[in-house]
Amino acid sequence: MAQKKGRTLTGEAIEPLHEQEKDDVTRLLIGRFQDLLGNGLLVPGARLPSERELAKNFGVARSSLRQALKVLEIMGVITQKVGDGSYLNKDASLVLSVPMEFLFLLDGISLHELAEMRLIMEPELAARAAQRANSDDIALLRQSIVDLEASRGDPERMVSADLLFHRAVFQASGNRLSGRLFYIIHREMLKMITMTSQLVDLEHTLDFHKPIFNAIQKRDSALAERLMTDHLMDARDLLLQTQKDIANKRLRDHLIANQPSGGRVRPKHPKAAKSAKKSKA
Repeated sequence: MAQKKGRTLTGEAIEPLHEQEKDDVTRLLIGRFQDLLGNGLLVPGARLPSERELAKNFGVARSSLRQALKVLEIMGVITQKVGDGSYLNKDASLVLSVPMEFLFLLDGISLHELAEMRLIMEPELAARAAQRANSDDIALLRQSIVDLEASRGDPERMVSADLLFHRAVFQASGNRLSGRLFYIIHREMLKMITMTSQLVDLEHTLDFHKPIFNAIQKRDSALAERLMTDHLMDARDLLLQTQKDIANKRLRDHLIANQPSGGRVRPKHPKAAKSAKKSKA
């Protein structure tokens, strides 16, 4: 049965999505928001239609839409307010720059390189955040701590809260370029945080985040810088140890798979086995 056309936010007819397009709902939404902003049909800070309306307009399942909106919120493209709906970010350039496109440039970047770059940059950003954070920045950092504490037993929520904390530090530094950089590298940071979160418990992460937040709130830039360095070195060491453990396991598995039985070298070919029997005779 042929799918019916839907309507855009402005009432224009749109073609229903094909299955392969549904796999990239996030980029689709950014593209649609781009078009609407570029044409002056959607303004920065505007309240978006309900999830039901958006899902119908874009021809996607509400579950897929919900996941995409979560990603867009982490990226800073939209803001979701409980009981009030979703709003497009007031900074239109963030949406128009298509941050998702830049993320593809990082496909060849290793987690080790990312960890090194973060160690070079984030401690200084934490120091500047302690000097420059405004009330909104402090509120966002505090919310990330609350979300993290409430994420027990929910790995996805824990990772999301962890990422939100670092996003808030980038933004609180007061440097707009640093804020933009987060959205360029956030996908790789998400991978790194997802991996390290599987290696430690919730309290381990809280023991780093809470003191950093307190240092920023108290305007202690030197302490914030040192604590962030400790946090990122811990994450880096966890990754290095994990990579080392994986390499050792592969080596052990290889040795076990190729271990001779009974202390004798196992013939690798039937002909070799026959010649071995003849020599014994």
